[in-house]
Amino acid sequence: MILLKNILRDGAPVNIFIDGQRIFRILPAPETGGIVPDETVDCTGKAVIPGFINMHTHAAMTLLRGITEDVPLHQWLSRIWDIEARIDERFIYWGTKVACLEMIKSGTTTFNDQYWFAPYARQAAVEMGIRPYISFVILDNFDKETAEKQRRKCLKLYERSLGWSEASHLAMSVHSVYTVSEEMILWASQFAVEHGMKLHIHVSETEKENLDCMKAHGGLTPTEYLDSLGVLGPHVIAAHALWLTDHDIELMGRHHVNCVHNINSNAKLASGYRFRYEDLREAGANVCLGTDGAASSNNLDMLETMKTSALFHKASSGDPSRMPLGELMDAATVNGARALGLDTGEIREGAIADLSIVDTDNSYFLSPGSFLANLVYAAHSDVITSVMAQGRFVMRNRVVEDEKEILTEARKVLSQI
Repeated sequence: MILLKNILRDGAPVNIFIDGQRIFRILPAPETGGIVPDETVDCTGKAVIPGFINMHTHAAMTLLRGITEDVPLHQWLSRIWDIEARIDERFIYWGTKVACLEMIKSGTTTFNDQYWFAPYARQAAVEMGIRPYISFVILDNFDKETAEKQRRKCLKLYERSLGWSEASHLAMSVHSVYTVSEEMILWASQFAVEHGMKLHIHVSETEKENLDCMKAHGGLTPTEYLDSLGVLGPHVIAAHALWLTDHDIELMGRHHVNCVHNINSNAKLASGYRFRYEDLREAGANVCLGTDGAASSNNLDMLETMKTSALFHKASSGDPSRMPLGELMDAATVNGARALGLDTGEIREGAIADLSIVDTDNSYFLSPGSFLANLVYAAHSDVITSVMAQGRFVMRNRVVEDEKEILTEARKVLSQI
């Protein structure tokens, strides 16, 4: 039993007792309810927030950061795919370790990944102590031989995943409608439904994607095309969901799709920025936040993602009341938990203990303004001093275990690539 003593939750000092993986009891400080903890952590001057949930990223792309800049998405992809043809398991393992290091240091405790060599990404994340949703990625480029190979590999990985602990999960990914054949979209969708898996797919990231899809599929947008195939549902995680029509939004809402906004990547690649947050939410879709990969975003800092999302949305709508702080925090935490079917994303009794401890003894929190306003709009992620994932500290006082080794090994991998 761990006691987080005298920590601020929603502005009030409380004592939080962690038992195993879960929050056991929350009492007003200094009450203890007669509970005797095994360890007490004095959190005076600090506040607690839920661990962030990064709902769309390509973790090992930390080793591709800055490789190609100042180009549009499709030119960027061409360069990235050329390099990816040379990466291997070791690249993914150490690249994912670097990603987990970054995510831990910025308060992320769960991430939804879409990248290659899934078992090695999963191993890296589990060793770092945070929770990965790891995808098997379908990308056949409309080639039947490639499709058959990917089906066989997917079946093998699924069988292997049955022995994984609850600390990690396997999902299915369809890269996009412009890189995956209809046959494989249907196969992946059916496989996901039959095995109770999430289905992670890029949707309407660029205007070009929409126009090309409409040309190829009788005027249907990517969302309409996926709907025509019977793919959409509450298990679907639609990354980007940026260039949506009114009908697309109605379909996303009707099927309760989880839509992930990735503002830093979208803005940097000039893919677009007018994410229709209120329309999606009101239609019934679940809106979450993600960073995308560090080769395009160029970091995995969810706090920065929150701020940028809010600023762009307020500016583009001309309404400063849009994307208020409470909803912004939900999009970065509990909405992701809902999308993944996890009992976390909130600081409450019974929830899984995924949380961050924020140091308020600095200039950012001097003012009497709201804690969330100061955290999102003023502070940076280095105010997060400690992080707990599944009831275990993965960072204390800004120290993450094996940080120097991770960076050393990552440099070796980069020198070979």
